[in-house]
This record gives sequence, C-alpha cells and structure tokens, in this order.
Amino acid sequence: MTEESIAAAANAIRDGNLVVYPTETVYGLGADALNEEAVERVFEAKGRSRDKPISLAVPDADAALEYVRATDRERRFMREFLPGPVTLLCEKREEVPDILTAGRERVGIRIPDHPVALDLLSEFAPVTATSANVSGRPSATRVADLDEEIRDAAEVVLDGGETGSTGSTVVNVETGEIVREGPNADEIRDWLDAESAE
Repeated sequence: MTEESIAAAANAIRDGNLVVYPTETVYGLGADALNEEAVERVFEAKGRSRDKPISLAVPDADAALEYVRATDRERRFMREFLPGPVTLLCEKREEVPDILTAGRERVGIRIPDHPVALDLLSEFAPVTATSANVSGRPSATRVADLDEEIRDAAEVVLDGGETGSTGSTVVNVETGEIVREGPNADEIRDWLDAESAE
C-alpha cells in the first residue's frame, strides 16, 4: 500500500466522501464519523436502517478518549484487547453525532489491527467502522467481493488483500455483556468474569 493511496483516501474522507478500507476482520466503509452528511451517505450506500448504530474507528486508545467518556474498567479493557477485532461500547461525548449512534448514548469504538487501516486512521480519524456491504448481504473479505453499490459509492478503495472472515466482537464492558460474538469472544468473556469477580 503506497503513501499516496493512503493520502488519497484520507483526503476523500476529509472532503465528505466514502472510502473502502481493509481491517483484520472484513472490509470497512469509511467516512468522517463526525460529519452528519457523510454518515448519512454511509447509511444510503449500505441501505442500512437508521435505527442501527455505526461504530467509529480511531488509531489508538488515546484518540478514542477524545470521543468517549471511558470508565477505568473500559480503559483497562482497551489496553488488554485493542487494537484487535473488538468493538467496545462507551458513553459518547457531545461531538459524536446522534445519527452515528442512532440516538443512543453509547458509541462503538474500533481500533483495527490492520496496518492499512491504522495508516489511514493516523492520517484522519475518527472514521466510520461498518462493514463495506449492502445490509443483509455477506461482508467482503476481498475487494473482488465488494457489492457494486458499495464500489460505486466509494471515492477510493484501498486493497489490503484478503482479510479475516467475521465481524468484530461487540462488548459492553460496563454491563459485562457480549452483544455480538466474533473473534476473541472466549478471552473477552474470561476477562469480564475475572473483572466482575474482583
């Protein structure tokens, strides 16, 4: 992946456009997560219901704390599991638009463990973190698998080769709940059990 293509993707996001980028799970559809119009474009491209929230991706835990109010337990979780194939639900700060969270108080935080994603996020963040597919269709693990509608909607497609196979594990650390099972779910469950035992 060239610096030029990363820069082109970051500039596209900066301009309010959509990009496709690889993560360690599946390909993601990226837009400026704080730009309501750009987030609306993500919903439109995916044909996604507006009552389903979209997560945001950042390059590291310090960056995440600019957009969420994380408890001590959530910070410990970040240090343990991020970057990685995990989405952590945290209380959002005011600058995170309601359209992203479908009006909910929590937003999903994603720090992808993929060099291309992290390079992009070091150039621009936060970026929407949602699978680059039309809702209801399979997630893409290769650029060749992308839905035509997604390819047409994206200004830039970053090809990082084949990715993992399943979406991230979604977890609410404060309630101790795994909302969606994915990679590392067993380790996360063990960690949550150990935390609640203390």
